[in-house]
Amino acid sequence: MTLPAHPLHHWTDALARGVTSSRALTEQALEAASVSSQAGATFTRLHVERARASADAADRLRDAGLPMAPLAGLPISIKDLFDEAGEVTGAGSRVLMGSSPAVSDSAVVQRLRAAGAVIVGRTNMTEFAYSGLGLNPHHGTPLNPWDRATGRIPGGSSSGAAVSVSDGMSAAAIGTDTGGSVRIPSALCGLTGFKPTARRVPTTGVLPLSPTLDSVGPLAHSVACCALLDAVLAGEQPAPLRPLQLAGLRLALPRTLVFDGADATVSAAFAAACTALSQAGVQIVEIDVPAFAELAHINRGGGFIAAEAWAWHAALLESREAEYDPRVSVRIRRGSSLTAADYLELLAVRQRWISSVAHRLAEANASMMIMPTVPVVAPLLAPLQASDETYGSTNLLLLRNPTLINFLDGCALSLPCHRPGDAPVGLMLAAPGGRDADVLCAGAALEAVLRNRF
Repeated sequence: MTLPAHPLHHWTDALARGVTSSRALTEQALEAASVSSQAGATFTRLHVERARASADAADRLRDAGLPMAPLAGLPISIKDLFDEAGEVTGAGSRVLMGSSPAVSDSAVVQRLRAAGAVIVGRTNMTEFAYSGLGLNPHHGTPLNPWDRATGRIPGGSSSGAAVSVSDGMSAAAIGTDTGGSVRIPSALCGLTGFKPTARRVPTTGVLPLSPTLDSVGPLAHSVACCALLDAVLAGEQPAPLRPLQLAGLRLALPRTLVFDGADATVSAAFAAACTALSQAGVQIVEIDVPAFAELAHINRGGGFIAAEAWAWHAALLESREAEYDPRVSVRIRRGSSLTAADYLELLAVRQRWISSVAHRLAEANASMMIMPTVPVVAPLLAPLQASDETYGSTNLLLLRNPTLINFLDGCALSLPCHRPGDAPVGLMLAAPGGRDADVLCAGAALEAVLRNRF
């Protein structure tokens, strides 16, 4: 038995009415993990007894009639980047397996526990979060739920996070997003994922990839789920979403870069979604964004990620590089050639780039953008394992659109926009930094249209 794919409010309501218990939900999640063929590649560590104890504690509080925290008794997974007291923060690697356990919880874990979440385990990921594909040669790669017979990737780097939700091993998951690592697996696995403005959620106790770009966000079954989890992570009071009125909502559709290399399935699903939104009253205006075409050149030396990853990994690579995934270590080493002058120039260029994008949106009288989250459906795993060249080109393709929003210092949702049963396709709704509430409220309205058309 697996945990059915219901949004979080379904479970909180069922718990409040006594239809189920936190222990029952947790047992369903743990049972799914115990029998799934993907569990070994989905989790790096399951917290079986601790999860049961947390669920029982939530049930006792509920039975006593006490006010319940917003996530009370809900089974949630966390990516293997977040410190938990007494646990080794492995980051999907072999290199850190012998490290000392964390002495305290990360800020994210503290907030989840305070909100009553039952943390069922730590999810697998691309080693050190340095890829959008989700492959991990150390712990295995969980297969995409859409097409396991053929064998397709889940996306990354939060690969295990997505599969833990899609396979009913958790009600929702917490991942990180430095260049799309929440949104890519959400899009490829048919989930909803939210990347907040980076500064909203503290990264204290989170193993870094790029402190400039790292953000923490949820993967779940609905926009409302993401909004609830985001409020908890940001230390805000959760409040019901108020979907925006779609009549007159004006969204910019960039034509620069974001459709390059798009396959027929993504193109058709995205076009159909835009038609449905237009019929619901959304004004979609196509714009050119020349800055988008410049980003690959700006990041040609590896950008913030290579520079900041090298700063963290340099000493470890010198002593233990043989234990790294070579496809990760080679990209980290790109940062070794970047100088302080290069880094300072990158900071200045980024600010000019952000201003340029904001100017194009203002000219279009649009505060938000839509685009495909990624331009292709989930790629096959085997060719990526077999070829460094295929791995590299596919990784760049999947990261391309989401990375635009990280460099923008923005916030974004990935919403499923495919017909049920078809290959998952994500529609990304994005805005410059600080517009998180607008994106979530608009996303809830778009979600209703996209779901109700079938």
